[in-house]
Amino acid sequence: MRKFGLIGFPLTHSFSKKYFTEKFDKEGLSECQFDLYEIEDVSLFPKILQENPELEGLSVTIPYKEKVIEYLDGLDPACEAIGAVNCIKVRDGKLIGYNTDYIGFKDSLDNWLGKAKPKALVLGTGGASKAVIQALKDLNIDYLIVSRSTSNQPNWITYEDLKNDQKILQQHHLIINTTPLGTYPNTEVMADINSSLISSEHKVYDLVYNPEKTFLMRSLEARGAVVKNGLEMLHLQAEAAWKIWN
Repeated sequence: MRKFGLIGFPLTHSFSKKYFTEKFDKEGLSECQFDLYEIEDVSLFPKILQENPELEGLSVTIPYKEKVIEYLDGLDPACEAIGAVNCIKVRDGKLIGYNTDYIGFKDSLDNWLGKAKPKALVLGTGGASKAVIQALKDLNIDYLIVSRSTSNQPNWITYEDLKNDQKILQQHHLIINTTPLGTYPNTEVMADINSSLISSEHKVYDLVYNPEKTFLMRSLEARGAVVKNGLEMLHLQAEAAWKIWN
């Protein structure tokens, strides 16, 4: 049996298991299975490997995209630049980390924007945001990172800055949510964005896909924004992971 899986916490509503189980059924890959490995602490990761020696590949989700790196034997060069892992290839006892979030987001955003290059606000500072930022750099899109905390990093502002300076939202027409805010079951929450400053010039890309239309998407769409969820990105990154594992 060829085994693949997902580590993270919590994993109550996993896209990956459903996607790969259906893929294996559709493509007649009866020798493959995809399992969920919900671990409350990343220190339990080695135990998963010990108990499942047939594992050939793993996906990694919140909150371990950065924490898992210390357990790996190497990183793909692009992944090293990002500093976060969401895909692990297991070969000959070696664990190599990749970032297919980057591939999925970059291709999806590029298709959605076409030739447009609006300035972007990236909500959140976790592992997913690192992949998004690298994609924006490679697409030559200017961006600001928006966080609840202050930092000396370049291109970094707080939600308080966003609230106090209306020009920021008026000049940045692409809003990308990389936080889990709005994810099922806590669906009626969103980042602290002043929706009254949103217009039809804005585009909102929310990496959340469950629910299909988040509270952020609904709220800003009501002000005229064009919105997109993270489902296409997930499909693209899953297929990229499958190529890496094979």
